[in-house]
Parts: sequence; C-alpha cells; structure tokens
Amino acid sequence: MTNTTYSPLQLAYIGDSVYETLVRNYLINKTNDKVNELQTKSLKFVTAKRQSHILNELIKENKLSEKELEIVKKGRNAKVNSKPKNCDILTYKHATAFETLIGHLYYNDKERLNEIFEEIVNIND
Repeated sequence: MTNTTYSPLQLAYIGDSVYETLVRNYLINKTNDKVNELQTKSLKFVTAKRQSHILNELIKENKLSEKELEIVKKGRNAKVNSKPKNCDILTYKHATAFETLIGHLYYNDKERLNEIFEEIVNIND
C-alpha cells in the first residue's frame, strides 16, 4: 500500500506500532524469556531516548538514503501537540522522526524496513 498523502505524524503513529511489533517479534524469536523479561528487554529499543539514539547512530553511520533523511526531517519538524512525559522535546522530536521513517518504510518498502531493522539490532547489541 503506497500512499504519499499521509502526514508525518500519521506515519509516526503507524511507525510506532510497526516498530514495537518488529521488536517484539525479534525478542520472541531470539529468546525463550517470560513476558515480563521480554518487556524489560524491549525498553532497550522502544523508549523515546533509545529511538532518538538509534536514529542518531543510523545517521552518523550513513545508513540512511537522502530520501530517508528527508522523511526524518519531515517527522522531526512536524508540529507535535502533546508534551513528552519522560524526555526533553528534542529527544521526543527525534523519536517522532524515527517513527515517521519506520511508518514510511512500512507503507513503501518493507524490504528496506527489514534492512534498517537489522541495523537497529546491530546498534543495540
């Protein structure tokens, strides 16, 4: 399903869900842990601080294309109407940008999404 009319925040909304599903699937397939242990391990991936860090690492390591960097910028610059609870606004905006990228890739290039997720796992190992 390719649709370029989604706003950055709509992409971030679906990207949040897709990313959490990818993380949960990865952890379930990697370990035989109990659910509470899986939840604890997922925090290494899904908090705003971690997402911001992951995005910064992907950028620093030149893992994103120019088009993907454009999507990230749109997500980062989107007007967010909610206040972050556990981090500063800049970290929150970077996490939103990260989720926007994940949402964009989910709708437009699942193969690339899987490639990026492999990079994310390498960053977190």
